Amino acid sequence: MIQLKDLTKKYGDFAALTDLNLMIPRGVLYGLLGPNGAGKTTALRIIAGILQPTAGTVLVGGYDVQLDPERAKSLLGFIPDRPFIYEKLTGSEFLRFVAGLYGQNGTEVERRIDELLDFWGLTTWGDELLEAYSHGMRQKLIISSALIHRPDVIVVDEPLVGLDPKAARLLKDVFRGFVERGGTVLMSTHTLEVAEALCDRIAIIQNGQICAEGTMDDLRRDVQAGEAGLEEIFLKLTGGHEVQELLEVLGS
Repeated sequence: MIQLKDLTKKYGDFAALTDLNLMIPRGVLYGLLGPNGAGKTTALRIIAGILQPTAGTVLVGGYDVQLDPERAKSLLGFIPDRPFIYEKLTGSEFLRFVAGLYGQNGTEVERRIDELLDFWGLTTWGDELLEAYSHGMRQKLIISSALIHRPDVIVVDEPLVGLDPKAARLLKDVFRGFVERGGTVLMSTHTLEVAEALCDRIAIIQNGQICAEGTMDDLRRDVQAGEAGLEEIFLKLTGGHEVQELLEVLGS
């Protein structure tokens, strides 16, 4: 459902991504993990069509994001790590505006707006200006805007930031139900416990390149980690020796 072919992104002499290759099939909840600056957000923004790659190809549902952006983006809902909203719109107006970007309007869209607002407990806030929304409420609205057109693919950067425990649980259930119905979720998160519990497959990226990919069992075999959890595997692959050295210094 999502395919990256030799994806490269450079800023001057700095390579944020180098020859990144991934195939993410339908019906999979896929985690893209890595330390700060590894290239995760850059990759997600290129997939969403927000950034232009220096080289390489991104396909969403078989459509090239660069050559056929409207068809590719019509299949995709993007949830950024820093939600941007128009504060002088109400919640309902914002969702109506986003639906219009996908060419959707009318009674079905109005029904969908009511469903999403109700699901997130925002019904009483639907006619309030977004400038009055808390961070968590804004995050719920951004999630709703990514779902408004019933996409086949969801790309999400740090999905649980700003959500209370109940909303976080609801979102996890949404993602799991989405992939069980044949959708695809690609998410980046620093919360390794969430990734380990939710994701069917995981890619760990460092310095713009994938250093490990597969199921948890695949990752354990790759690093000869026995029954280790994702945190231990992640640290082994991305510099766990530095953490151990710091602990030794602090303990001395």
